[in-house]
Amino acid sequence: MRIIFPLIFLTTPALAWEFTPTPICTLSHTEPTVDIAVTYDHATHLYAIAVTSPDGWPDAAAFSIRFDGAQPNTISTTRHSTEANTLTVTDVGFGNVLDGLEFNATATAFTQTAAVTVSLMGAAPEVQKFRACATAPVA
Repeated sequence: MRIIFPLIFLTTPALAWEFTPTPICTLSHTEPTVDIAVTYDHATHLYAIAVTSPDGWPDAAAFSIRFDGAQPNTISTTRHSTEANTLTVTDVGFGNVLDGLEFNATATAFTQTAAVTVSLMGAAPEVQKFRACATAPVA
């Protein structure tokens, strides 16, 4: 029995939020039903969020993210694109997205006919690192 428990933990995928500063500022998270990557590129001054679902994203007029928790909010846009199983939004500011990720318990990305929900547990410290990276002066 003592051998089984460590093996279970080794085969369970990590569901942590992760920040990496290179090659561009990236905040990412993977769950069985969704992969999310938020990026900031100092060269283009653009933020992006890419939400990948194994079920794909149907064509839709609008895309939204609803944040549930301490600071609930819903953000919507018609300026999104879909390629294969990934839906992407880019913009010059992502304050509301970052606030939603940092201060809430879950995020639900959705269109009129598809939705995925992701846990935000552990996201806050990684969002803070991402914010620092995005606002850091570039030499």
